[in-house]
Formats: sequence, structure tokens, C-alpha cells
Amino acid sequence: RSFKLSYYNEYKSYLRIKMASMGAFVANYDVNKPQERSFGANMFFRGHQSLKEQLQSMKDKDTVEAMRKIVEMVAKGQDMSDLFPDVVKNVVSKSTEVKKLVYMYLVRYAEEQQDLALLSISTFQKGLKDPNQLIRASALRVLSSIRVQMIVPIMMLAIKDSVSDLSPYVRKTAAHAIPKLFSLDPEQKEGLIDVVEKLLQDKTTLVAGSAVMAFEQLCPERIDLIHKNYRRLCAIVADIDEWGQCAVINMLTRYARTQFLDPNRKEEVKESEEDESTSGESEESSSDDFLESFNTNAIDGTDPDLRLLLQACRPLLQSRNSAVVMQVAQLFYHCAPEAEIVHVVKALIRLLKGRRETQVIVLTNITTMSSKYRQLFEHHLKSFYVNASDPTHSRLLKLEILTNIATETNIGLLLQEFQTYVYSSDKEFAAATVHAIGRCAAEISEVTDACLHGLMNLISTQDSVVVGESVIVIKKLLQMQNSDKLSIIKRMTRLLDTVTVPLAKASILWLVGEYVEKVPKLAPDVLRKMAKAFPQQDDIVKLQVLNLAAKAWIVNNKKITLLVPYILAQAKYDLNYDIRDRERFIRKVLSPNSETPSPLEKYAKKFFMTSKPPPNLKSNFKNRDEFQLGSLSHILNSTAVGYQPLPPFPEVAPDSTVRDVVIDNSWMNEANQRDRLNSNQKTKSFYSDGETDSDDEDEDESSEEETDSEEETSSEEESDDEDTDSDEEESSSEEESTEYESSDEATATDDSSEATPAPRKPQKKPTTLLDLDEPAEATSTPKDSLNQNTGIIDDLLGTLDLGESSISGPKYDIDLGGSTRPSLKLLPKITGKGLGIEYCFPRTTASLSGAVNVSLTIENGSDNIITDIEIMNIENTGVKIDPFMKIPSLGVGAISQVNVGIDFKDTLQPAKFSVSCNLGQFPCKIQPNVGELLTPFVMDETDFDVQKGKLSGMHENSGSFSNPNLAVHSISEKVSDTASLSLCFSTESNTLKFSAKTISKGQLLLLTVNVASTIVVTVNSESVVFGSMILKNITAALS
Repeated sequence: RSFKLSYYNEYKSYLRIKMASMGAFVANYDVNKPQERSFGANMFFRGHQSLKEQLQSMKDKDTVEAMRKIVEMVAKGQDMSDLFPDVVKNVVSKSTEVKKLVYMYLVRYAEEQQDLALLSISTFQKGLKDPNQLIRASALRVLSSIRVQMIVPIMMLAIKDSVSDLSPYVRKTAAHAIPKLFSLDPEQKEGLIDVVEKLLQDKTTLVAGSAVMAFEQLCPERIDLIHKNYRRLCAIVADIDEWGQCAVINMLTRYARTQFLDPNRKEEVKESEEDESTSGESEESSSDDFLESFNTNAIDGTDPDLRLLLQACRPLLQSRNSAVVMQVAQLFYHCAPEAEIVHVVKALIRLLKGRRETQVIVLTNITTMSSKYRQLFEHHLKSFYVNASDPTHSRLLKLEILTNIATETNIGLLLQEFQTYVYSSDKEFAAATVHAIGRCAAEISEVTDACLHGLMNLISTQDSVVVGESVIVIKKLLQMQNSDKLSIIKRMTRLLDTVTVPLAKASILWLVGEYVEKVPKLAPDVLRKMAKAFPQQDDIVKLQVLNLAAKAWIVNNKKITLLVPYILAQAKYDLNYDIRDRERFIRKVLSPNSETPSPLEKYAKKFFMTSKPPPNLKSNFKNRDEFQLGSLSHILNSTAVGYQPLPPFPEVAPDSTVRDVVIDNSWMNEANQRDRLNSNQKTKSFYSDGETDSDDEDEDESSEEETDSEEETSSEEESDDEDTDSDEEESSSEEESTEYESSDEATATDDSSEATPAPRKPQKKPTTLLDLDEPAEATSTPKDSLNQNTGIIDDLLGTLDLGESSISGPKYDIDLGGSTRPSLKLLPKITGKGLGIEYCFPRTTASLSGAVNVSLTIENGSDNIITDIEIMNIENTGVKIDPFMKIPSLGVGAISQVNVGIDFKDTLQPAKFSVSCNLGQFPCKIQPNVGELLTPFVMDETDFDVQKGKLSGMHENSGSFSNPNLAVHSISEKVSDTASLSLCFSTESNTLKFSAKTISKGQLLLLTVNVASTIVVTVNSESVVFGSMILKNITAALS
């Protein structure tokens, strides 16, 4: 204890000395005298001093280190503006790394330190001419960040120069600078519109998104700038960056609403006619009929350009970015036919597994969609069940969705789920659940009595919020049905002493007054109870007490002769003017204290006891679709700043020719002719002299037939009496036309007719399209001889004499497939009741242009003959199918092989159809492999290297792995098994080169395999997505 006292005394003396020193410091403080900094301030000051010293250093290494520290502190939120003079001096540095960091800093502080930034304008202008594209872009970004009116001409000149820059990154930065300049000087709008028009024509996907953003902020009303670029934007939207996709889809949505007719207009007319003819039937159809109509209804009258937009955006529903998925969903909701909105359902359900912020946005949009199309989400009922971890706003949205999609089939499950929600600790959610039960009871008449019984049980609970909401809902339900209400009203009047919710108490009084004629003895007793505590009631309750008094007086005024004047006297001096006005109105109409009746008393029953219309129990989201889905205004349910409402569809279709683009292909024709002449000269060296002579004769014959075809416009395919040579010339011309399918149709026809036939075996009859089109006979054939048709590519490459080739380098044998392609199950015999179907990709030419040939092997494994086998009910998923001819009969144990042409549009979208026979219809689905969507494309090494140089940057994907046991010969075999590629001859050792084109769109794809200690696989493709998928499959096959 003595120790504690001594310690306490010493601490008190220390505090006295400290306070005395602080008092002396305050007394001697001089504001004009610089004071010493604290420890923290000194450390911060010393840190800045060291950074300033490093910035003034002559060594680039010190400057880079200092700038990295400064940029790091700026990113953490620290104010580094006092270093602006020292940083801006280094903008003239010759080091590229220093310039990058300095420009990053200046972008942040150029707007705050405008005077100092203006001193470096000349340096920024020099930076616009820097060889490094990052420096040019950074200089333009800094220049556009200086918000000074006097440099507007300099900014305008810099933007105009940058939009013509060779680097797409600089052009993208120029697009970002346009809105900044427009906000600084709106008078520059006309000049900037010309710049935006040039950027919209840019063919680089890196620039497209930024150009559309600039267009939306500068001149969204200039829809004429989009006409010529509409189809190109639809074609490249999948390759644009994710946030650029959002801008492009949003702009194209607005474009579609102004340039295309409403695709649902005809369907709405038909629906209205059906409603008039079947007015006595129920308005709701079953969910199965609804979904069946989604899958089978034909879409007529949809504009081809609108169809192009929908098909281009539909694959983006698989995007990892939730904003992109929402943009595609709103596009389909606002612009697509109703039968196609079902495609967005699974994508939206997938987004519900994301973060809470994303869930709220998605749930809000689903609520709006389900209020209009309730059958869309009916099969995903459990995805909207409320979880214990869900916040209140998410719970309310899920509850709204469950109520919207309630039908006679699922109402039992929903009521069981609602019964759990009612007892939730979240009072707001519990009250909303009671309201949802009332909505279900009002919309589904089969469960109205059950819901009323359940709500009556809820009014006996201890939760005042649930009791109050139950009373309100019961009151509304009683208005909507004609069942016995007397027992319910009597039971609810017992709650007047216990209910604390004013609206619930007012609802009970309203019910008693509305049905006062049925309860003449109950009304006076209720009025007596309420008269005792009239001054303590809420205003809404007081008004209902006055209404009840007036109605009871009209029905039987003998029992309440003194009670009604007493209530009116209390209301006469109430603080609320509404109550005082109501009291005066009742007194003038009824005259309870007057001996002479009022002249208005004969109209009292019409005033107070007129029948009321039933209440409206509908979703609050019913009219929210007036705002665009996914917008801030839609989330807030009010117009936000900057929101532009969606324009309505036009009544008359605008001219569609404004979107046609005329391309002069004369230079392409000349270039193609030169390339074919060069390829002919190179090809002749690969063959023997005898073959060369025959080729020359074939060329002469081909040229004569080409002249005849130009005069008579008749095709060789229409003739059945042609000899073998003409058939071979026809097949070779078809291959040449496929090789040059980038030009328009007329040019492609001319080119294909002038093309030199590809080399072939002189004594072997090739497989023609006529052979592929012949229907298969229903005869029993051995399984090992089913795939007997060899591909055209095999016929062409089968005669190549690699041993006599003049090109030095590695030579490998490669099998491009054909007779030994693996088969997959399409229809098991158990599912098909004995009918079994297998399919494979034989890599032969299909009869349908741009389609993949699929070989079907049909086997009768039943005990009876199967008849009338054909393809039916082809689903409209964007994939075109050329079905085989009907097979009249297939004997017991017999096998038949047929070919089907499927145009997958260079996507992995499955082809869905049904196989019909006398046993029934069986749904089938063919999922393509990405390697089977290619067709071999023969190239020499020079053309290969030239095209590879063009397809660099974003069009190049590469991967590496180590596999020392992998031989070069096995690489070619595994590559050919994985994808349909053509092996090009290479003079480089340990390097394999493959080339191909996509079957549908003819996009070039190049594959290079460098074999060393580490195997490097490089894919160059016009389609970035297609190239990445091929790289993944090839790497997996080799590693």
C-alpha cells in the first residue's frame, strides 16, 4: 500500500510539471514564428525530402524508384500533390519507364495543378509523337485531363491526329478523350461528331467499345452514324472487351427499338382475338403449354437484321461478367420475340450465385420479368427460396418472385414455404409474407378458403405485426368473395382490445361498418367500445369510427340515439382538420340532434353505404418495366439523372437498305487471280509429267466450260449425263470457291469457275456431293464397312508424292480422318425402343453450304420392322440442319448409314431435333467438337508466314509444356485426330505448321508446333475465342 501511495504521488508531481511546461509553451507561442514539426510530421517531411532528392537525381534508376513509391502512395489515397513541381520536371526524361510513371501521376493531379501542368504542354505534344504507343496514349490522356479552356484547340488537334494512329490503344484513348473535351467546350460538338464517325468505322475490337461509349455521351440522337456499322458491330460484339460489350449492346438495343418493327405485334393481335373468342374460359394456360409454345412457335416477321443482333448476343449469356449477361437479358426482354426470352432464364439463375450486390440487381430484374411472364421461372422455383443468410431486401424480392410465379400446380409447395416465413424474426419480412399469402388467395381461387383459414389462425398469435397485416389481408379477401363473412367478422371484433396496429384496427371497423346490416346487434357494441377511447385513437381509426357511427345510425338509430352525438361532439374539437370536416359532413347529412330531418338524409344511404369495388392485390413491379431493365432508374423505380427512356417501336418499318454496305472487290479479284496463277506454277512441280499434261488438258476443258457457263448460266450439277472429268472439275471448282468465300456471291462464283482444278488421282473416282445426297437403302450391312466414303481432302492429298517434293525439311504422313472416325451414341436402343443411332464426323463435304457433314448409323435392334424414319421438330436454336431423306423401312437387325448437314455457325451450340418413326418421336442432340468445325486449307510456307504476321497480337494464343517422350510423328497424328487441319510443308527443322478454315464463316486458323526441350504450341486465328478453344484442345491432346 505504501508503494502505491508513493507511486501515486510521483505521478501527480509529473503531471504538475507537464502542465506547467504546456502552459509556458502556450504563453510563449508566436504565430508568426515557424514551429517545429511533430515526430509524425517530421517523418512524413523527411520521406518527401528523400523522394525529392531521388526525383532530382541524374540516374534513371533512382527516379524510377521514387516514382514507383509516389504512384503507390497515390493509389493508397495519400495526397502527393506537393511533389507536382518535382515530378513534372521528369516529363522530359528519355527513359520510357520514367515517362509512364510520370504520366500516371499527372493524370491524377493535372486537373488540380492546372497552372503547373500548362507549363509542360509542349512536352505533352512531343509525347504524342513518341515511338512508344503507351507514351502517346498517356500524353493524350494527360492533355485531356487539363481542364483549361485555352488549350481546347490543342486537344482537338491531338484527338484528330490520334484517331489516325496506327496503334489501336492510342485510338481507344482518343475515344475516351472525346467526352472530356465535349464537357469542357460543348461548341466543339460538330467537329467531334466527325471524329466519332471515323472511330465507329474502326475495325479493331479494342476501339469499338470506346467508340460506342463516346457516341453515346456525345450524340446518341445521331442514329444515322450506326447504319453502316450495325452489321459489323453485331459480328464483332463477342470479341470486344466486357465493358465495351455493355456499351455496344445498350446502344444496339436503342437502335433496334427505332429501326425494327415490334416482333410481338402480330402475336398480340392473335392473342386478343383468341381472348375474345374464349371469353368464358380461364385466362391462364398451364406452364407445360406455355413452355411448349416457347419451343415450337415459329417466329414470323422478325427482321433479318434484328435476328442477326439476337444471334450475335445470345452466346454472351455465358459471359463471366454479370453486367454483360444483364445487358443481353434486357436486349431480349425489350426487343426479342416472346418465344425467345426463355433463353435468358438459366443465365440469370446462374448470376444468383454471385455476390450479394449482384443478387439484388438480378432479383430486381427477375421480379419485373416474372410479373409479365410468370411461366418463365416456374421450373426454377427452388432457386428463389429464402436462405437464412439473405438480407431483408433480397428476401422481399425473392418473396415477390415466388408470388408472381405461383400457379395451381405449385401453390401447395409455396404455402408450405410461406408458413415458415411467417414466423421469421424479421418483422418486415413476416408482414410481407402475409401479404403474399393474400395475393395468392386472390389470384388462385382454389386456395382462397384455405388461405383465409390460415390467416384466421395467424390473428391469434402474439406478434402484433403479423396480426395487423393478417387483418388487413382478410379485409381485402372478404371484399373479393361472397362466402359467409359473419363468423369471420365476429371473431375479428374480439381483437379490437388487443390489436395495436392502427391500420389493422381501422380495417376491423371498416368491415363492421361495411356489413352492418348483417351484424345489427354487433355494431352498437363495437361503437360503444371505441367511443370510450376515441381521443386516444390514431387519425385513421377515428375516421373509421365516424363512418361506423353514420352507417349504424342509418340502419338502426334507436339503440345509438345518445352514442352517435357523443362521438360527433368529441370529433368536433379534434386537432386534425380531416376529422373535423368529416364530423360536420355527417352532422349536416344525418342531423342526429335536430328534431327536423335534414333534406340530405334521403341520400345518406347512397353517400355511406354504396358498394365498393374489390381491392387490387397485384405486384408492385407490374408497371416497373417502363424503365429499361438493368438501369439505375429501374432499380430505384424513379427517373435518375441522365436516364434516357427507351423509344417505342416504329409503326412503319424504316428503310433497311441504309444498313447495306457496298464494297469494291475489284482489287481482290485481281489479287486472287494472281495468287491462283502463282499457286498453279508451284503445284505443277509436285507431280509427274504425265499428270501435268493431263492437268493442262483439264485446264483447257475447264476454261471452255467456264465460257459456256457464263453465256448460258447453267450449272454442272444439274446435268446427269456428265463424264468423269466434268465431275472432277466440278468438285475442284467447289473447293476453290470455298477457299475464296470472303468475297461476295457473284465474285465467288466467277472465281470458282476460273479456278484451276486441284491435283487428283487419274484413275480414282472421287466422292461427289451427288454420292453424299443419295438416300441410304435399308439393308443389312456389316459394321466394319459402314464408313466407306473417303473424304475429298483424302482424295486430294492421297496423290501427293512427298518423296519427290522439291521443298527440303521434315516430311510426315498424316491421316485427316474419314473411315476410322470415332462414333458417339445419339440414341440408345433402350431409349429408342430398339432403334439405335450413332453419329460421327467423317470430315467429308456436306451438301449444305457451310455445314459440317455428320454421318448417322441407324440400326434396328427390335423384333419388328421400323418404318418412316426421318428427322422432325428441328428446334430454332440458330443452327441449320439439312435432314436426310425419309427411310421407308428398316428390317430386323438391319443397319443404314445416312448423312446430315449441320451448320453450327462456328459455335458449340448443339443441334436439337427429334427422330420420328412408327415407334414414336425421340429427342436427340448433337454436340459438335471444336476441331470438327474446321476444314483443311492448303497453304505454302510463304503464305503461311504472311498470314501469321497479320494475325498477331490479340489474334495469337500460345502455350507450352514439356513431354520428352513425344515424337514428332506422333505430334502430327494427335493434332490431326484433334482437329481437321492441313499439314503445311516447312523448311524449318523441328517445326510443324498446320492450316485450316472454319467451315461456316471461312475464318483462317494457323497452328504452329515448335518441338524442342519445351514444346510450344501457337494458334493464330481471326476469331479470338475459336483460337483459344483450339489451343486448349491441342495442348491437352499433346501433353
